[in-house]
Amino acid sequence: MHRLALGLIAGLASFSASAEEAGTMTEAERTALREEVRAYLLEHPEVLIEAMDVLQQREEEAAVLRDVQMVSTHANAIFANPNDWVGGNPNGDITLVEFMDYRCGYCRKAYSEVEELIESDGNIRFVVKEFPILGEASMLSAQFAIALRQLHGDEAYEKAHDALIALRGEPNTETLSRLAEDLGYPAQPVLQRMGAPEVMAVIEANYQLAQQMDISGTPAFVMGDAVMRGYAPLDVMRDFVADMRSGG
Repeated sequence: MHRLALGLIAGLASFSASAEEAGTMTEAERTALREEVRAYLLEHPEVLIEAMDVLQQREEEAAVLRDVQMVSTHANAIFANPNDWVGGNPNGDITLVEFMDYRCGYCRKAYSEVEELIESDGNIRFVVKEFPILGEASMLSAQFAIALRQLHGDEAYEKAHDALIALRGEPNTETLSRLAEDLGYPAQPVLQRMGAPEVMAVIEANYQLAQQMDISGTPAFVMGDAVMRGYAPLDVMRDFVADMRSGG
């Protein structure tokens, strides 16, 4: 921002505050001061634009610092919850966590790009957080995936995850029964498990964590001490990984 503008506005503000505190400024003087400030800003509107840019930058920096603190506070729940499926390289030097919803169009768009990122990199540990926020179909999909993992393990979950993200029909009882059979697992035990407290506890924990992390949409990613809210193309994700590795 122009030094002159900053100086003038700061000086006027300081004069106004000190005068009012002393009770010496008359109504006429206050009116004159307001008019002087208004006239300057109308003559130099770029000052307002520059001020907004500075404000936005400060807000972004504050948001980054809040994310760092939130990740630090909830690190164990984010990165090391045994209820979450872990893919990629379990011993990778970087952990990428995704909050996702199977019915989310942007999650579906990100799916192949995240897969390509993980496969091409080879050193990323990938954690999935089931975060169904788009209604009953989302909830049923998440319940199915979690129930299958609890009954049959990580390999079964991975198959379900891949199938659900590509599912075109509605995830109702008939569709999910057929999906379980197609994946090689008896359907009835999975359907019965879907409403179990153990399944719902995983989802509720993710809801609570997302609220604590100020995550309200999908997809959302956590890596290192940073949070990325929303879809990002593959090249941006690669930059995200590189930045975390470099300690940025």
